[in-house]
Amino acid sequence: MKAAVVCGNEDVRYMDYEEPQVQPGMVKVKVRVSGICGSDIPRVLHHGVHFYPIVLGHEFSGDVVEVGEGVTKVRVGDRVSGAPLLPCMECEDCQKGNYSLCRHYSFIGSRQQGSNGDYVVIPEKNAVVFDSSVSYEQGAMFEPSTVALHGLFQNDYRGGELVAVLGGGTIGLFTMQWAKIFGAKKVVVFDISQKRLELAKRLGADETICSLEEDYMEQAGRITEGAGFGYVFETAGQTATMEAAFLLAANKASVCFIGTPHKDLTFSPAVWEQMNRKEFKLTGSWMSYSAPFPGREWELTAHYFATGQLRFDPALIFQKFPMSRAQEAFQLFKEPGKVKGKILLVNESGEQEV
Repeated sequence: MKAAVVCGNEDVRYMDYEEPQVQPGMVKVKVRVSGICGSDIPRVLHHGVHFYPIVLGHEFSGDVVEVGEGVTKVRVGDRVSGAPLLPCMECEDCQKGNYSLCRHYSFIGSRQQGSNGDYVVIPEKNAVVFDSSVSYEQGAMFEPSTVALHGLFQNDYRGGELVAVLGGGTIGLFTMQWAKIFGAKKVVVFDISQKRLELAKRLGADETICSLEEDYMEQAGRITEGAGFGYVFETAGQTATMEAAFLLAANKASVCFIGTPHKDLTFSPAVWEQMNRKEFKLTGSWMSYSAPFPGREWELTAHYFATGQLRFDPALIFQKFPMSRAQEAFQLFKEPGKVKGKILLVNESGEQEV
């Protein structure tokens, strides 16, 4: 098959590569679309892979073209997204259904060959079937959607409250939508980009606030009448938004950090004391899985995409590249702030069917 193979640092080559073979309990997927995740960037640009050569890609969709012995729930012709985590299923965390916390996991597109090629082979349980009314582009967005929804579950989310979402990236906009679907009183999205805030409004945000404006905290205070937000979701992984989460939280609020920081964090005593004085609960969220594997995050994403309640906007996509131009796509990330949204790699054979 052809694949975009990472052969060295900053060296992605579209080349002939060994085609994966179906084993018992596995399904073979003809990949239509494969998204570039933020976690893929250091793998390509900063010596971050586990080994060379490797085919990355873990946000993908395609069609099942072959099933292995013992496969009963997935059929040839099914349109599927792939859940990339491969938990050991034996450790204490896995036995409790906390698959994201497995310490012995493998991962499609990171620790083993992924979806940036013509085909990928995955376990049947990792193949999430979705309706034919859902596009392959949406299918490649399952993973960020499930990450957002897992954050709601981690934050013990209930409807009827004011919700703040810090960060208008892909995961932030899905977080906003899930909060709306499950009954938020009002959801406010904070970001520094007016274009992302406009997209947030199109996707259903009740209010948006540009956090570059000097009075953005005062704007938020007017919305909450000074009481703060009952739920706060930080999705950007930035020091400024993590500090803002403490300031925006209401008394007894629930605050969840979904974003992953890449720099040291320092909180002043006054900001950190917000947690003490407000007695809010702070939790983290990691990946997107629950029992039974891969979890309701994946099941509900398939359902709400099919009903249209979980909305998709072409503006979620920054740019699409043929798989053969993967090297060019990754180079865009060398300029900080250039990429606004998701970059998708499309196999040429499926480009017109997306």
